[in-house]
Amino acid sequence: MEISLHHIWTKFSGIFSFTSFCALHFLQLYLQSHIIEIRSGGRMKQKTWILLATISASSMAFISQSALNSALPAIQEDLGASAADLLWIVNIFQLFLGALILIGGALGDMHGRKRVFAAGIGVFTGASVLAGFAGSTNALIAYRALMGLGGALMVPGSLAIISASIPSSERGQAIGIWSAFTTMTSILGPVLGGFFVDIGFWRAVFFINVPLGILALTVLLMKVPESRDETRTGRADIPGALSATMALGAIVFGATEIGRLGIDSPRSLVPAILFLAGIAGMFLFVFIERRSPEPMVKLKLFSNPTFSGTNLLTLMLYGALGGALFFFPLNLIQIQGYTALQSGLAFVPFSILLMTMSPWVGRMSDRFGPRRFLLYGPLLVAGGFILLGIPGITAGVGAYWRSYFPGVLLLGTGMGLVVSPLTSTVMGCVQSSNAGIASGINNAISRAAGVIATALLGMVALLVFSASLEASLRDTSAVVPDSMEAAAAAISEDQIQLLLEESDELAATPVPDSFSPALKQRSELAIRQSFVQVFRIIMFIAAGLAVISSVFTGIFVAPKKDWPESAGE
Repeated sequence: MEISLHHIWTKFSGIFSFTSFCALHFLQLYLQSHIIEIRSGGRMKQKTWILLATISASSMAFISQSALNSALPAIQEDLGASAADLLWIVNIFQLFLGALILIGGALGDMHGRKRVFAAGIGVFTGASVLAGFAGSTNALIAYRALMGLGGALMVPGSLAIISASIPSSERGQAIGIWSAFTTMTSILGPVLGGFFVDIGFWRAVFFINVPLGILALTVLLMKVPESRDETRTGRADIPGALSATMALGAIVFGATEIGRLGIDSPRSLVPAILFLAGIAGMFLFVFIERRSPEPMVKLKLFSNPTFSGTNLLTLMLYGALGGALFFFPLNLIQIQGYTALQSGLAFVPFSILLMTMSPWVGRMSDRFGPRRFLLYGPLLVAGGFILLGIPGITAGVGAYWRSYFPGVLLLGTGMGLVVSPLTSTVMGCVQSSNAGIASGINNAISRAAGVIATALLGMVALLVFSASLEASLRDTSAVVPDSMEAAAAAISEDQIQLLLEESDELAATPVPDSFSPALKQRSELAIRQSFVQVFRIIMFIAAGLAVISSVFTGIFVAPKKDWPESAGE
């Protein structure tokens, strides 16, 4: 294939951009570290090296997921991916990460946190390179799965290394720096993803991990000490990890394929059986955990109603957030006419609100108790989803402030009220010796919730879009734009079936060149209107899940004064 000068320039621009970002990332951390601590013998303190390694590695995981959403339409167009393929590209990473993150933390405790962390960085970085060169959707899905495996080894190690290697007198400050930088990379992720797409180089969404991974691995191996939990005995809960992975995988596969094939298709029988098998597999996972001498999940923690309630809240709220926000950039880019960069910028207010509100809300939660924040925050989130679902086909980015900005603002405010109190409640309602595993369980549930909800909402989207498109195309009373002749816009049964066969691409459903100009215009309008209908339903379902999460708080989460006396001790 001939490569044009423009193609070479865009690739160079992309490489220059992400290497510059990496250099800026290093410079910011270097300056921040030297502002807050005294230089020792002309060399950076060990704390600085630990922070540099853990922040660089964590940034890969945060950027990889947040930047990807902005690149989905470009990936769909470049690789010819269906909507089901996009669901797999997003979900397979979260599936392996969510199912294996607890086992990754346990392996680090037993075999050395530095060793397992390094292995995770190596796998994640290598898989990112392969994903960047992927020539097909199947290859990209496979490499994303490998990234998820690397992430499961890497993600739990960052805070574990900080906690084990930095003195308690400086640990809070170190975690604060880590949180600030990882939050910043989460904000930059969608913007970077959009920038890379707009210069024609979406593959840099994966390549950006390479300099970060090399930096993290080099510093880790040269400057960070090894640590492990010497009191931990026994083996890792491999049966539990395998059963969780297989159950989640069966649920995701079943839901995605049912949506793609249609619920009334005979070919949906096998996916339906796998979906039910996945649900049964979750019960098997519970059974295995009950009998395991070293369980991945301490089920006895769920005997605490407050702990159970906060995790039910997490399941519903983070499921709604992860599932709904998969469709947000697709709507902005493919329907509303935003560029990928504009799509990334559209969600920045959410991240800024989350970052700025969390410390203040955390202090208020400590003072007044977290329950009221966990009650009312999800209701604001529900309101945000409703506002996002109301607009139809808008005038584009110029209408952002009156169409989507209010919903993003309310969504960010609601999540800003929830995140810090949720974390403090999960860790504070149990004994301090169980705080780490309680936080890990909640983290795993939040990721599993996103996987399951994205698959289920994806199934709903595929089914609703196909039905809505067919109804719109068959509606002879539909309003035909003045510029069309009704006869020229008439559509035959064969032409309807031709469009429906490609409807698994959702808003990217192609209109055949053989259609007349008037029929093309009618078909494209029907496709856009059908996706808007899908997006509205998804947002309203997400709002319902957010309301249910608030209800769970009201039923299960006790006021702080009523927590068991041993909690937090």
